[in-house]
Amino acid sequence: MDLPQLDYVGIPDAAQSLRQEVRNFLAIEIADRTPRERAYSWSGYDPDFSKKLGAKKWLGLTLPKKYGGQEMGAYARYVIIEELLASGAPVAAHWIADRQSAPLILNFGTEDQRKKYIPPICSGESYFCIGMSEPNSGSDLASIRTKAEKNQDGWVLNGQKVWTTNAHNCHYMIALVRTAPPSDNRHAGMSQVIIDLSLPGVTIRPIKELSGDAHFNEVIFEDVQLGPDTIIGTEGEGWQQVMAELAFERSGPERFLSSIAVVNTLVKAVGPKADALQRREIGRMIAKTHALRSMSLGITAQLDEGENPTWHASCVKDMGNAFEQEIPELAQLVLDTEPRLSSDDPHAEVLAYLIQTAPSFSLRGGTREILRGIIARGLGLR
Repeated sequence: MDLPQLDYVGIPDAAQSLRQEVRNFLAIEIADRTPRERAYSWSGYDPDFSKKLGAKKWLGLTLPKKYGGQEMGAYARYVIIEELLASGAPVAAHWIADRQSAPLILNFGTEDQRKKYIPPICSGESYFCIGMSEPNSGSDLASIRTKAEKNQDGWVLNGQKVWTTNAHNCHYMIALVRTAPPSDNRHAGMSQVIIDLSLPGVTIRPIKELSGDAHFNEVIFEDVQLGPDTIIGTEGEGWQQVMAELAFERSGPERFLSSIAVVNTLVKAVGPKADALQRREIGRMIAKTHALRSMSLGITAQLDEGENPTWHASCVKDMGNAFEQEIPELAQLVLDTEPRLSSDDPHAEVLAYLIQTAPSFSLRGGTREILRGIIARGLGLR
């Protein structure tokens, strides 16, 4: 059996040359952020910081210049987001809009939609969330029940989305909804729509996590009137669009760097006189990080060539999430530190935060069960 191949690739020099400039920028802009604040990173909401990135032309890097992008390619974007995440920069405001909403609108939207939505994404001033999961559906997107029905003014939306990251801070949601009744083809009759979250009938309720944060939300739609131009692409082709979109969501550095803050504090806490166990376990963490990074870069190469590496992206997310969730446990094995959210010890604070948030890592962007089903199909086992 021929398995899908994922080739090793290096970052081209032209993209690599951006790295030091980004580091210099971050050394100034986030110099006063504490280790715990850095642990938030892609859950850290700071619109002013996002606007500064937009002013530096570091958002929308792969997008056409006529929409505010830079046409620089996927590797340049990879270098920038890798540096942002590794340093613990607060990127939540623009993250989803830059990572997947803008490319989706570019690839499937109308010209009017591109002109309206992409430029403010590139300037760091417009924020998007993604509405996929629903109550009683779990990760089975084909079972969604939120529906948009045509009327004389466009579409009327009713239903509910849940586990929607950062919805309470966003201007728009791109949601997968039913625009036709269910049929024998479970993936038919679904479309993606752009929803202005300020419209009447939209209710957003944050969901508190163990850490006390509320990055996830449930979003309820009650007779929300959408315009006639709300659908992205062709009506009924939402499923195909979502599958292409998820390759962007599941394959980036955020899938193996979510716990990097505790690795940083651990190394500092251990110091230069590490014992044999500490050297071995920290070395294993770094080796796994490099392996996952190589896989992620291989998918970046495929995306840069216009391919849709759904199978490979699922592998990276599944393996990356398992690793990220393992890191806080390994950190406790390496150094006997009591996790405490209010402590004078930065390592204790970061460790406590990540112990409480790590369980959510395997929920964001598709559960482990869904990912392994995709992987099984890629291997011809289903």
